[in-house]
Amino acid sequence: MPAGALRAAPCAPAVEARGVLAASHRVLAHKARTFSLAARLLPRTTRDDAALVYAFCRLVDDTADEARDARSAAAALERLRAELLGHAPPRPLLAAFRATAARLELPLHCARELIDGAESDLGAVRVPDDAELLRYCYRVAGTVGLMMCAVLGVRRADARPFAVDLGIAMQLTNIVRDVAEDARLGRVYLPAERLRRAGVEPAALVAGRAERRAVAAVALELLALADLYYCSADAGMRDIPGRARPAILLASRVYRAIGLRLRRRGGDVLAGRTMLSRRERLAWSARALAAAATPRMLGFGPRPLHDPALHRPLAGLLGADA
Repeated sequence: MPAGALRAAPCAPAVEARGVLAASHRVLAHKARTFSLAARLLPRTTRDDAALVYAFCRLVDDTADEARDARSAAAALERLRAELLGHAPPRPLLAAFRATAARLELPLHCARELIDGAESDLGAVRVPDDAELLRYCYRVAGTVGLMMCAVLGVRRADARPFAVDLGIAMQLTNIVRDVAEDARLGRVYLPAERLRRAGVEPAALVAGRAERRAVAAVALELLALADLYYCSADAGMRDIPGRARPAILLASRVYRAIGLRLRRRGGDVLAGRTMLSRRERLAWSARALAAAATPRMLGFGPRPLHDPALHRPLAGLLGADA
């Protein structure tokens, strides 16, 4: 064996880690325009950790969505769960995620809940009521808020419920934005209870026979619900370290702006996916940067208390980390 090979061998794990990190940044840049824009405001090390966490979350999502069928998706998610928990040899991304989680004291139960949420997306999806919708939002997005607390260095336990609320608010916005796209996949996240009050059966939405104004009314109701969680999330921004706060505010403001645009369209979610123009995104980014320096965001004034009613539907899901 050449002497140079012996010298190079110990570097292999470091080379692999750099490759995983580079791939994670590519995933963030190509698949998450809002988060990619926000991540540019983070310190370099924090940006690397955020990219890795995003890449893991995206892997979970893609594992559920890109499988041939629900059965193979369930099997792939089970393998992913085993890798996460150390019950199977991990692929490089999972190994890097586990190492990062250990370093940051990131709770792995949040990652497990995320996988459980992705598993609930398999096959036809029907959501009976608001409580079940909010539980789903916690699993697939509130848990990400908790993981980001570790990434950003948010250490106060009483700050974590606000992070959960930002995840829930953003997921509610996603759900409303993607009603038509999800319906084509047989998925209806709009609560059946609300749809039926508006005179719409979930099956009619999937079949493309739902009355647009009725669906729009339900969409507007859910955007109002999302606003409650966005407002709560704002109250916790003061606990995010100063250099990271503008990035999280940017992501929050840009996502909330999608809901504002939908409102201007009367909530007509069946007209196609609502997207912000580059100009709008830049305008909301500027507003977020300005908001980050306000006295409230800097932590002046009394510490806000979290409204327990917002998490009542999450009973049994939230542990000591939220």
